[in-house]
Amino acid sequence: MSDMQGELAHASYADILKSGEGILEEAGVPEPRANAWYLFSHCFHMDRSRFFLHRDEYADVHCIKEYKESLARRSERVPLEHIIQGTEFMGLPFYVNRHVLVPRQDTECVVEEALKYCAGKSVLDLCTGSGCIGISLAVLGNCREVTLADISSEALEVAKRNAKENDVDVTFVESDLFSRITGRYDLIVSNPPYIASGEIPGLMPEVRDYDPLLALDGGEDGLLFYRKIIQESCYYLTEEGQLCFEIGCGQGNSVRELMEQQGFVQVEIRQDLAGLDRVVLGRRRQTCLIN
Repeated sequence: MSDMQGELAHASYADILKSGEGILEEAGVPEPRANAWYLFSHCFHMDRSRFFLHRDEYADVHCIKEYKESLARRSERVPLEHIIQGTEFMGLPFYVNRHVLVPRQDTECVVEEALKYCAGKSVLDLCTGSGCIGISLAVLGNCREVTLADISSEALEVAKRNAKENDVDVTFVESDLFSRITGRYDLIVSNPPYIASGEIPGLMPEVRDYDPLLALDGGEDGLLFYRKIIQESCYYLTEEGQLCFEIGCGQGNSVRELMEQQGFVQVEIRQDLAGLDRVVLGRRRQTCLIN
C-alpha cells in the first residue's frame, strides 16, 4: 500500500477504484467493493454517473493521497462512516464520530413503528446517541415536541450538530436515563445498550474497537437497561402513552415479558427486513405498576 500513490499517479479513475477494492479485500474488510466505492466517491467527490463518464481519465494526485490514507484506515477496520464522517439514515444526513453508535438500517424499523404514534405528540428519545431516532421523528413525524436525552455530553454534541444539519428544533437533556427528565411524554423511544457484557469481545472490530462501550454494554444478560427504563417509564409516560424499544435479536420475548410484568398492554414484537425481532412496543395502562 505504501507505493500506491506513486503507482497510480498516472492511473485512470477506474484503475484507482479497482486497486482500492483489491486492498480492502486483501485486508479482510467486509464488502470490499462497496467500501472501496464509498471511500472513492468521498475522496474524489464523484457520483456513479460522473465516474462512468470520466472513468478513463487521470485523477488528481492529492485525491489519490487522500484515498490511499482512507484505504489504510479502513483496512485497520476503522468504520467507514467515521472515515467519511457521516451516513444516511431514513434518507437524512447524520454526522458520526467515536462518541456515538453508527446509525444502522435495522434501527429504521424503530422509527417506522414510532411514526405511527407520534403525530401531534410529545416524544422522548432516551439514549439518543447521534440523535438519529429523535431527529428523524422530528423531521418526518409532525411531532408536537421532541426531547433527546443521553448520559454522554459528547454524544449530545453530535446530536446537536445533526439537529442543526437537519434543521429541526428539539430539546437536549444530559441525563442518566430518567435522572434529569421532567414532565410526561406520549411516546418514549429508546435504543439502549443491549449487548451482553460477555459477548462484546466477539463483536466485529468496527463495533468492538470503535463504538463507545457505554452504548454497547447491556450488563450480564443484555437486559439491564430495559429493566430500568421499563420500571421508571411509568413516571414519565402520559396515560395511554407508548414505550418503544429497539432490541437485539433473541431478546423479544424477554423484553415483552418485562413490559407485561410492569403492567403494559398491547405489547407487540416487530421484525426487521431480515425477519429478526427488532422492535418491542406497548401501551402504558392507567394502572401501570409503579414500584
